Amino acid sequence: MQEYIMPMSIGACLIMLVFTFTTDSLSLKRKRLLFYMTIVVMVQAISDSLADYYNGQTSNIGICFTRVCKFLVYGTNILIVFIFCQYLKDLLLVEGKMEKTPNSLKFALKFAEYLLSVGGIVLIISQPTGLYYYYDQNNTYQRSVGYAISYVFPMVATLLLLITTVWYRHNLRKRLFIPFILFMVTPIITSVMRFLSHEISLTNITVVGMVAILYCFSILDANDLMKIAHQKEVELIKQTAFALVEAIDAKDSYTNGHSRRVAEYSVMIGKRIGKSKKELEELYLIALLHDVGKIGVPNAIINKNGRLTNEEYLVIKKHPLIGNDILSKISASPELAIGAHYHHERYDGKGYPEGLFGEEIPEIARIIAVADTYDAMTSKRSYRDVLPKEKIRSEFEKGIGTQFDPKFAKIMIEFIDSNTERQLEST
Repeated sequence: MQEYIMPMSIGACLIMLVFTFTTDSLSLKRKRLLFYMTIVVMVQAISDSLADYYNGQTSNIGICFTRVCKFLVYGTNILIVFIFCQYLKDLLLVEGKMEKTPNSLKFALKFAEYLLSVGGIVLIISQPTGLYYYYDQNNTYQRSVGYAISYVFPMVATLLLLITTVWYRHNLRKRLFIPFILFMVTPIITSVMRFLSHEISLTNITVVGMVAILYCFSILDANDLMKIAHQKEVELIKQTAFALVEAIDAKDSYTNGHSRRVAEYSVMIGKRIGKSKKELEELYLIALLHDVGKIGVPNAIINKNGRLTNEEYLVIKKHPLIGNDILSKISASPELAIGAHYHHERYDGKGYPEGLFGEEIPEIARIIAVADTYDAMTSKRSYRDVLPKEKIRSEFEKGIGTQFDPKFAKIMIEFIDSNTERQLEST
């Protein structure tokens, strides 16, 4: 049975090594400790397999491998617990956010490390003395009278860490508490079983499984933390966005509420084409900030009564570039700049600032362009009143395939014909 289980255990360790090395969700220290633990567990599994394979072989190679590998099996039992102790320490002190380390925690962790260090020294002493085990004239592994002592150091240290984990469970996230308990309790149980029988290396096999479980739950926990951090980041971005929009709207009383309405109309179009809830939330925020570049346009131009001169128009045409420059600095959400940068591009390539053509223009920007134009025509300006519904519809029909993406322009025409837009006008 062991000859099949051990290769599977080694394979599982190799897979964990690859994932541990490539994952970005764990902190560097936690990833490093999991990496070390997996390496040690793999060495233990390989050593146990080789020790079992060469047991009873009297050749020089057999004698060498049995002794070296059996020593590694015993040594890695101690080393695994030691690495786990460091992992638990990091989790409690760093991620548990303890302002001051309690003396009881310091003592428990230090005493566990001390026990394991003594265990390592005694293991070395046991090799020439045969305290734990010896090999008979046929090079067959035999337990010595002091065999039970080999379990004392790692098991007592593990029990101490178990008590520490339970005592400070409030400093551990719930997702990690149960796998931590399993990691410590299960090997203790299988160690007792191994003590009673040496047919199968139950402890070694169990540790492989427990490390795999610990790894999986650590990844899940780290992903949860990343989601929470991302949600906080998104909330902060939203608050910043609303503050910027208020600053934009304050520059021109005629366009007060314009950014919000464009965002609402964009979401209506997004719903019609089947965008997901998350995509609609992103669309709303991007559309809300589409005019952020107007912060860099002089008030005299924005609030001018009457039409703009060619020189003034050239100044206001810079606002997409200004908006892109502002929003592209938000590295956590680079997509925020899409609407600000491209909402004045035209489907026929005659827009600005890049002169993009057709589907070269990002889809979000094509949606915002339609929503932006609709709100501009349904809002009062210093130089004109609100345009009639028939005129608005006519402008969208003329703009199909030229100013606007045909798909989104037709959706807006459907809204106009069905009076769907009134739902937003009342908000």
